[in-house]
Amino acid sequence: LFLYSKISTFSRIIKMDTKQLKDHVGQIVTLKGWVANRRESKTVVFINLRDGQGMCQCILGLEDLGEDLFQTAKTLGQESSIALTGKVVEDTRQIGGFELHATDLKVYQNAKDYPISNKEHGIEFLIDHRHLWLRSRRQWAIMRVRNCITYAIHNFFQGQGFVQMDAPIFTGNAAEGTTDLFETDYYGKPAYLTQSGQLYGEAMALAMGKIYTFGPTFRAERSKTRRHLSEFWMIEPEMAFCDIFENMDTIESFLRSVVQEVLEKCPDELKILNRDTSNLETVAKKFPRLSYDEAVEILKGNQDVDGKNTLITIEEDIKENAARIVKIDEDIAQREAAIAAGGMKKGVINFNQNKIDTLKQELKQIEEDQRNLPQWLESARNFEYGNDFGGSDETVLTRLFDCPIMVYDWPHEIKAFYMKRNPDDPRFARGVDVLAPEGYGEIVGGGERETSEEWLVEKINDHKLPMDVFQWYLDLRRYGSVPHSGFGLGLERLVAWICKLDHVRETIPFPRYYGRLEP
Repeated sequence: LFLYSKISTFSRIIKMDTKQLKDHVGQIVTLKGWVANRRESKTVVFINLRDGQGMCQCILGLEDLGEDLFQTAKTLGQESSIALTGKVVEDTRQIGGFELHATDLKVYQNAKDYPISNKEHGIEFLIDHRHLWLRSRRQWAIMRVRNCITYAIHNFFQGQGFVQMDAPIFTGNAAEGTTDLFETDYYGKPAYLTQSGQLYGEAMALAMGKIYTFGPTFRAERSKTRRHLSEFWMIEPEMAFCDIFENMDTIESFLRSVVQEVLEKCPDELKILNRDTSNLETVAKKFPRLSYDEAVEILKGNQDVDGKNTLITIEEDIKENAARIVKIDEDIAQREAAIAAGGMKKGVINFNQNKIDTLKQELKQIEEDQRNLPQWLESARNFEYGNDFGGSDETVLTRLFDCPIMVYDWPHEIKAFYMKRNPDDPRFARGVDVLAPEGYGEIVGGGERETSEEWLVEKINDHKLPMDVFQWYLDLRRYGSVPHSGFGLGLERLVAWICKLDHVRETIPFPRYYGRLEP
C-alpha cells in the first residue's frame, strides 16, 4: 500500500515549461531551468527561474523544503541549474502571471561568480561574453522575435506558392561589386563567399516560376556602423513574369504579413523590449511610393509631406531636444538630492533610482541625436542629385512618414549591373528600396531584372567584371527570357526595426562584423 501511494503521488507530478503553467493551476509540477536571480529572508528564498520559454517566480519556504534543502537554496548562485517541484499558484502580479510554491529542489550545478551581473556592463564586455549574454531577458526576447520573423517569412512565401531553393555559398562571381568580397581558395582556384543568392535565384525562378532563398551572405565591408554585419541572413524571392510594380505589391504584402504575425504572436517579448507597437501597426497602411526624383525633392526640403518639411522638422527637433536635456538634468539632480538627504523608505529609493537610470538612458540617446541632427541637416541641404542615399539621408527622409516607404527608379549608375533600365527613360534603373520608419532606413532592396543580353554585356563591362564567369547568367537571356523581378530582405535589419534596437549586433546570436570573430 505504501509503495502504491508513492507511485501515485509521483505520477501526478508533471514536467513542463513556464509557458504551460496557465493550464495547471493548483497542480504539482516540475520546472527545470536556471536561476536568473535570487533573494531571501529568514524563512523564504525567492528565485526567478528561467527555462528558455519564459520566467517564473518560485517561492522556497523553510517549512516546505526542510532545513537541508532550504540551506542549499540559499547558496544558489546566478545561473545555477536546478529542478523545482511544487504547486502552481495564479498571481497576476508576477512575471507570466503565475508562481511556483516549491516543495522539492534538485541542483544540477551550483554556479558561482557569474560574470554578467545586474549592474550595467559596457557593450564590448557583453559582446565578448555573447555566449552568456544571450541568457538575459532582453536578448531572450530578441531571439524569440527573430524566430517568429523567420517562421512568418516561410509562412508567407509557402502560402503564396513559392518554392524554397538554396543558392551556393561559394561563388565564382560577384553579385553586387568586387570591393567587398571575401576571397578563399577553392581547390586551387579563387572563390568568394556569396554576397547574394539573387543571380542563382533568377535561374531557379525561370525553372520554378516563383522561388525564395533563405541563407547566409557575406560582405567584407570595413564598417562598424549600427547597420552593418559581415555575415548576415538574406531572404531573396525571385518571380518570373513579374515587373517592378508587381514586385512592389509583393514586397508590401510580405512585410505587412510578417510584422502583423509578430504583433500577434510576440506581445510579451515586445513588451519586455519596451517596444511601442503602435509604430508597427502602421504597416496596415498603404506604403507611400516615391520616385527617386520625388524623394530627393523631399529630402532637400523643396517638397513637403502632409505639411511637414524635412529641414524644418530637424531644426525643431534640435530646439526640443535642447529643452528636454535641461529638464532631464533637473529631474535627475532633484531625485539624486532627495536620495542623498536620507529618510526615504527602501521602496521609494529603488523607485527613484530606477527613474534616474531610465532618465540617464533617455539623456544618452537625446545627446547622441543632438550630435547627429546638425550633420543630417547639412547633408540633406547639400545632397547632390544622382548620388545614392546614405544612412543619414534615409533617416531624414523617413522621419516624415510613420510607415515604410518605397523609393523606385534610381539613376542606373548607382544600381547593380543586372537592374533593368526604365524603357521610358533609360537614365533610370527599375530598382526599389524599402526604407523603414523611425530612422532604420533600407531593409529591402530589389527591382526588375534586365532581360536584354546586349544591355547586360554592356553593364558587365562598365563594372569591369570578368565576362567568362557570367556566361551561365547570360544564358538566362538567351533561352526563354521573360520579365522577372525580385528583392532581398536583410533579416537582421528587419529584426532591428521590429524590436527597435540601436545596433544589428543584437539581432543575431553570434554577430560577425569588422574586427569581431569571437566568441
